[in-house]
Amino acid sequence: MKLFGTTRSGSRLPRNRKAILATAAAGDSAVASYPAKRRNPLKGLAIFLGCLLLIEILYFVAIYSDNSFISKWRTIYIETAMDTLSHKWLATAIIPPDIIEDVMDQRRQAIEQQIGMSSSWNKEDEEQDAATVEEETGPDEMEADVEVPPQVDPEEVAEENFYTLFYEIDKPSLEAYLSEHPEALQNGWDNLYINEAGLDDSGTSIQTIHGEQVLAIDAKNQVLLVRVSGSGYLGVLAIAKDPSRLSLYPSSQLGVTGEYSGTIAENHNGIIGIAASGFIDPNGNGNGGTLAGYALCDGTAYGSAHMGWGYKRLELHEDDLFYIKDASDAVSEDATDAVEFQPALIIDGNIVVDSNCGWTALQPRTCIGQSDKYEILMLVIEGRMPLRSTGTHVIECAEILKRHGCMQAMNLDGGTSAMMWFDGEYITKCSNQSLPYGRPLPTAFVYKRAE
Repeated sequence: MKLFGTTRSGSRLPRNRKAILATAAAGDSAVASYPAKRRNPLKGLAIFLGCLLLIEILYFVAIYSDNSFISKWRTIYIETAMDTLSHKWLATAIIPPDIIEDVMDQRRQAIEQQIGMSSSWNKEDEEQDAATVEEETGPDEMEADVEVPPQVDPEEVAEENFYTLFYEIDKPSLEAYLSEHPEALQNGWDNLYINEAGLDDSGTSIQTIHGEQVLAIDAKNQVLLVRVSGSGYLGVLAIAKDPSRLSLYPSSQLGVTGEYSGTIAENHNGIIGIAASGFIDPNGNGNGGTLAGYALCDGTAYGSAHMGWGYKRLELHEDDLFYIKDASDAVSEDATDAVEFQPALIIDGNIVVDSNCGWTALQPRTCIGQSDKYEILMLVIEGRMPLRSTGTHVIECAEILKRHGCMQAMNLDGGTSAMMWFDGEYITKCSNQSLPYGRPLPTAFVYKRAE
């Protein structure tokens, strides 16, 4: 008969089982009896000091290296931080003042280089050139080359006029879209309306000749919206074909508080609204009610003083053309609207900013310009959203506008004010997600609806 723990002969348990039972009976005291593995107290300190040394080496390389790549991104960081109120403290805390001063001095030099630059184009010169061509050719010769067109279908004429107006649109991609969405043409080419520009929309399959995605087409109001994107940034370019519909308008409570760009646009029968003038913003708590500098809104002047040294003024004249000049210059007598900011981006078709311009900060941007076909170009770049768009510099903005034939362009108030409103909704995201409409503004550029 076999009993637990022993045998019939009374022999003892195996030695290993006895050791296990003895250990269990002894409990923690048995575990404690084994000596703990000794640790070298200097090993952790050595690792810590090594990491500290590596960080210090990287810091000195990042701050003092003359390597072009490092220098470029150091400058971009400093400019971005110094232009952003909430980040400025970090730059001044970790970067020596003399390094920051060198970077900001580059900007001052760039601003100084723009002083005295002004627009010189006008429609009269082009009309004179056309008259000269007619004189050299002779009216009889010109008429001889003109053939009387045969009778055509009115719908075909409307289609041809549409593609003439919206020459940027890639025709095959639009035709493919319309074959899938014939309802867009139910009111004819003159009233073709496509809008997939909302924040919840993904845009259309239509492309421009530049390879940009078309977001919206409004033939009646002569508006084309396209997606612009690049390394680290996302934005919208609005191309408004009729410059006579553009005006600068103030907040209805200017001097007390500002209004959102969409509110100002709605108050003035607008279909597009973007930020324009800057405003006094103490500690980031301004409400947009105190205009910075001078503004001329549909013939009415606002602001007690012009912007200071280095600022530019963009004027819209009675001939529906943009002109850029120094903010310190006298306002032109035939100006109907004007806004002051900096820097100028394009003057008379020439980009006037470059990599040494002191404006390489990656920020949300608002820009406005006019093409060689007199179209109004309104550009808004989103920023400060690492997973969506970090923003871009003014050189990139100038290149985007130049791609669309821009002749005159200026940078406007950006940051959290950089928003675009189109036909009842905001179609860009604010860099501060708690401000879905951006910030209240003293003025906004408004492109009005067709009457």
